[in-house]
Order: sequence, then C-alpha cells, then structure tokens
Amino acid sequence: MANYVVTGCAGFIGSHLAEVLVANGDAVTGIDCFTDYYGRPTKERNLGRIVDHPRFRLVEADLAGDLVPDLVAGADGIYHLAAQPGVRGSWGPTFDIYIRDNVLATQRVFEAAARQGTRVVWASSSSVYGNAETYPTREEATPRPISPYGVTKLSCEHLARAYAESFGLDHVALRYFTVYGPRQRPDMAFARILDAIMKDAPFTIFGTGEQTRDVTFVRDAVAATTAAMTRASSGAVYNVGGGSETSLVNVIAIAERIAGRSLDIRRTEAAAGDVRRTAADTTRARDELGWTPLTSIEDGLRAQLDSPPISNCH
Repeated sequence: MANYVVTGCAGFIGSHLAEVLVANGDAVTGIDCFTDYYGRPTKERNLGRIVDHPRFRLVEADLAGDLVPDLVAGADGIYHLAAQPGVRGSWGPTFDIYIRDNVLATQRVFEAAARQGTRVVWASSSSVYGNAETYPTREEATPRPISPYGVTKLSCEHLARAYAESFGLDHVALRYFTVYGPRQRPDMAFARILDAIMKDAPFTIFGTGEQTRDVTFVRDAVAATTAAMTRASSGAVYNVGGGSETSLVNVIAIAERIAGRSLDIRRTEAAAGDVRRTAADTTRARDELGWTPLTSIEDGLRAQLDSPPISNCH
C-alpha cells in the first residue's frame, strides 16, 4: 500500500483519481480548499463514493496559505491537480486568482516536495501550446500560450525545471487535452451541451463551432496519471490526449443523436484566448508509460449523459 496526496481531490479529475487509487488499495490524503469557481455541494458530491472510506482522508486546506510541508509529509507521491481552471475567466481583474492558485500554490508544492524527496505528478495543460506550430503537436513544440491561464501553466513548467535543476525536484508534467466525462466541471462545453439538451435550453456557440479539440475521457486521463507516478522518468513532460479530435459542431451532433433530442443553438463571437485547434501527439506517453486511450467519444459522451447531472449552485 502506498500513501499518496491528491491536491484538488474534490474536483473533476481529482475525485476520479482518488477513487482509483483507493480502489487499487492505496491510502489517499485528499487536499481541497473548495474555491467558489463552482458550487461546494457539487464538489462534495464528487467525493461521495470515498469520503467515508477508511483509506481516504479529506483535508480542507489552502496550498497558497497553509503549511504545505505538513500537508504532504510522509507521502510516497503527490498528485498535484489543484488549480484555478478556465481560459475565459483568466483575463482582467480575476488574473490575481490564477497567479495565487496556480503559480504560487504550485511553487509551494514543489518546494515541499523537493525538500522531502517526493515525486510530484502534476497537471499542466494543452493551453501552453496556444495555436500550435504543428499538428498533431509533440511535446517538443515551442509553447506559445494565448491566454493568461495558459501562461500560468507554462510558468509552472518553468518552476518545475528550476526546482529540478537547483533542488533535485522529481516531477512529471502532464499536458491534459480537454478532459470530459462524468463530473466534468459545469462551465465546460460538454457539460453545458448535455445540460442544455436535457433541459431544452439554449446553448451558445462561441465563434463558428468549427474549432476542434482533442478530447480525453476522464478514465483514460486518470490511467495516464497513475502510470506517470510509477513509470515516467524524472522531469518528463507528456501529452495526455484521447486521440478524438473533433469539432464543437460534431460534438453537438453526437450528443443530439445519443440523447435523441435537438439542441437550441445560439451564436456569438469567438472568445479571447480560445485556440483554433488542439491535437495531441501521444507517442511519448504510449512508448514510455505503456498508456493508450481506450474510450471513443461516443462511449464517453454516453457515460457523461448517463451520469448524475452537475449543479452549478453556490
């Protein structure tokens, strides 16, 4: 049995990861500060399957303010998924939240992990690529983020390398490409599409809807994440993409077919910071981690549609 820390454990990916670790026989200390990006009741429901499990311990703490060394002491590994998400919300006066919850919190995790000699597998993002120079995009591509959110994730990658060089930090960065599935954050496109279909409510498309994303089912993303803890070389960076590059309008068509309903579509101008396309080259993860995404977009969307609805209440 290993003892792992999962930060952001009450979030979308974090809650699935914590469940898998506990099911595998490991002990998990889950850390979450329950920010108000979306409602606390939703996050508490995310933990419903494991919150009372004897191998799971929930600690409500703020990584940017509390004593991180005490929070991660004794861990065999740290999965650092806590962050302020969202491209569109990272502009303007809310940027200070992204600096605090992404850059500062991550720096404090790296500091503690380096001092204790603990591996950190942590969530970067495909947003670091911006409008990438090549597709499918390899990890060697020059990062060119076009949103403040992407800038904070790239800053964390630079921090990780700095701590590795100067203090021997053992870290693995995962550049997740649009993760979806049950418990997806209520602000994300798939969740909003499915919610609108089931409620017969309008759905707004930003731009033409022809923009494409490489989408990754959450169970596949978690499988890559756990493989990185045990199989990755220190300092490695991996794309985690599902191999299902698809346009927003195609996602809507699939969702309508699965649900047997039509979506009331409205259109508005493209949002600042939204990239035109993402497509992951996952050769490195396949070769070094032995990881392969298994879930088709049809099966993944059906699983998300069949899961309990996400509430956006506060």
